[in-house]
Amino acid sequence: MSPSVDPLRMIAAKRDGREHQPDQIAAWIDAYVRGEVGDEQMAAWAMAVYLNGMSTAETAALTQAMWRSGTTLTWEAGTGPYVDKHSTGGIGDKVSLILAPLLACCDVRVPMLSGRGLGPTGGTLDKLESIPGFRTDLSLEEIRHVVESCGCVITGTTPEIAPADRRLYALRDVTATVASIPLITASIMSKKLSEGLDALVLDVKYGSGAFMKSRDDAKRLADSLVVTGQKVGVACRAVLSDMNQPLGRMVGNANEVDESVAVLEGGGPPDVRALTLELGAEVLHAAGVEPNIGAAHTRLARMLDSGRAREKFSQMVAAQGGNLDHPRALAPARELPVPRAGIVEQIDAEKLGYAVIALGGGRRRLGQAIDHSVGLEYLIRIGDRVSQGQPWLRVFAHNGGVEEAIDLLNSAIRIHEES
Repeated sequence: MSPSVDPLRMIAAKRDGREHQPDQIAAWIDAYVRGEVGDEQMAAWAMAVYLNGMSTAETAALTQAMWRSGTTLTWEAGTGPYVDKHSTGGIGDKVSLILAPLLACCDVRVPMLSGRGLGPTGGTLDKLESIPGFRTDLSLEEIRHVVESCGCVITGTTPEIAPADRRLYALRDVTATVASIPLITASIMSKKLSEGLDALVLDVKYGSGAFMKSRDDAKRLADSLVVTGQKVGVACRAVLSDMNQPLGRMVGNANEVDESVAVLEGGGPPDVRALTLELGAEVLHAAGVEPNIGAAHTRLARMLDSGRAREKFSQMVAAQGGNLDHPRALAPARELPVPRAGIVEQIDAEKLGYAVIALGGGRRRLGQAIDHSVGLEYLIRIGDRVSQGQPWLRVFAHNGGVEEAIDLLNSAIRIHEES
């Protein structure tokens, strides 16, 4: 055991609400990665953090310790700026697929390390793997090569990136300590800092289909993420976005790729386009590429409408072994009618995500194979006036899980009947 780490004192200090010093946190994480602090001790400490929180200084120190537990991507001088975007996850959120190539058309490089679905929220890597041949397991050297040749990459993290986060997250997942703003902050930021970034934009979602259900909680998380990034020298911006209904029309994997391509070709749902441009403008301005948000927004819109972003996406897909022009199969479609006439008052977006899992489009256990062809098409919006029997969802499904999914979907919509 390192002489600078006393697990019992660390746990007791946080249990009693006392503040750790940065060197104590650094030694604690280092000892955990080296196996000198046991999982049971780290679990006890994580629960103490969950219950008592951390100061901004502690959160920054934890982020840095987890980041420095592994490798940081390095880039040739003068080739940046290097930027990225992170979303806290939502139903139908396919912005990463559009934004990475779009930004790469605007004098920045995007080394985007992404993840798989977490609970009802879909994962960027799962969506991309619906493209035949697309690889999401690139090595560090392959990541560097694709970024150098294409300007952007979207792939999974490697074993060398933030190993402390990998171990601690797995522990939090089974000890009911995931929903802690300091621990969420350190988990997100340690991986993003490992990309060697100059600027980062954070899409922090709130609502029924988001991890943070209230806007106030999302604001607290956004503030924590931005302050932590700034403390370690990365220009960070955050956008709060509403996830009380799906983003865009498509929820699933292959169908979300199709919708992403439509946006890259200058079309697609207006809400997806608008959020993509808002996030992109923030990070271009933060990186100093554009003098103001308006100029950044105009440049990004021009790249979407010209088709250049679509060409960049196709180039990135090919560099990662995929073929964007190869047809992506969708399961047979059936329509789900609204039960009564009235005004659409509420959608439980989380239930839509769980319905996709029931159909086989997400995972219920680690390593489970998913069916990229299943999903949903959302045909209405909150506030719409609907007639009885009008379709509100198109369900892409085979036979498995349909009954469970339909039950979830029928309970997800609330309609106010007009008198």
